[in-house]
Amino acid sequence: MAGLYVHFPFCASKCIYCDFYSRVRKDWTPYVEALLKELSDRKEFLKGVPPATLYFGGGTPSLLPVPALSRVADAVRETFGLSSCPAPNGHLPEEFTVEVNPDDVTLEKATALRAMGVSRISMGVQSFHDGHLRWMNRRHSAAQAIAAFETLRRSGFENVSIDLIFGFTGLSLPDWEADITQALALHPEHISCYQMMGRHADPDQEHCYRQYVLMQERLEAAGYLQYEISNFALPGRMSRHNSAYWARAPYLGIGAAAHSFDGNRLRCWNLADIDRYLSDRPGSSETLSDREVFEEKVMLALRTVRGLKLGDLLPEERRLLDKKALEELSRAGKLVCDGASIRIPKEELFVSDGIVARLFP
Repeated sequence: MAGLYVHFPFCASKCIYCDFYSRVRKDWTPYVEALLKELSDRKEFLKGVPPATLYFGGGTPSLLPVPALSRVADAVRETFGLSSCPAPNGHLPEEFTVEVNPDDVTLEKATALRAMGVSRISMGVQSFHDGHLRWMNRRHSAAQAIAAFETLRRSGFENVSIDLIFGFTGLSLPDWEADITQALALHPEHISCYQMMGRHADPDQEHCYRQYVLMQERLEAAGYLQYEISNFALPGRMSRHNSAYWARAPYLGIGAAAHSFDGNRLRCWNLADIDRYLSDRPGSSETLSDREVFEEKVMLALRTVRGLKLGDLLPEERRLLDKKALEELSRAGKLVCDGASIRIPKEELFVSDGIVARLFP
């Protein structure tokens, strides 16, 4: 299954925690033209396989006028011959996600996105506490986030994901539980909960762990299935696009700072610079070694609750697994090994990085 990612690196303001490439600027007309050119230039990257998922991310795609976004969606249809393929969302890939900020959501814009063929919305809420939102330099309030969600529902969206953030300095356990409670009251189809990283992260990892466990308990009790370290979904509502990343499926990324992968060894990316993207679109690439392919397979698979299917490894890759580490981690309850697969139990996912590191001697 191939995917297509389009990066819109525009923001009205920068949030304190964001590491994604974006700039506070509004000259998106030449950028859209450059996107269309790159799409045409690189249409053979997926080797004739039409993308099954389309994802508009950022930055803040919802800052752009819908007609500008629609030009890119129309170009995807034409480039990959999707106009002749019946699909429930207007001849576009089966899952078409657009990221939005709550303060950009109006009934007019949401209705236009639906008409454009968008089937899934990912909304960056981050918190339902106004003080925390101001500290993060978010542009919306808790009330705006709730109103935006209700507007998305009124416009007909039946697949909405919301993002929340935990593990930052000043977040108490009661405040975090209140965030979860409010999220559950909205009943979105999907919830992503990310731990704050970097200089604003809470250094007390035990406190962060308690927040993580609370999140798991509350969401699973409400019927959400955890399928990856940070992601929970109602049955059948997992993000197909993001799941393909963890399965090392091929994807084409277009736009400044966008990354692409051929599903095997080749990873390439555009320079994180809008002006250079508009002028000569510089980029870089790397070809993974056998060892790097093996480590990537293990690392990405163990992010998921499903874990690593040993049948997905080549015989020579299975021999690279550190058998002693597997036995020690299994005895300690850090890994579950059943002969056919290896997975990290849910209660240990919070420390998954350390567990995975021990598998690579």
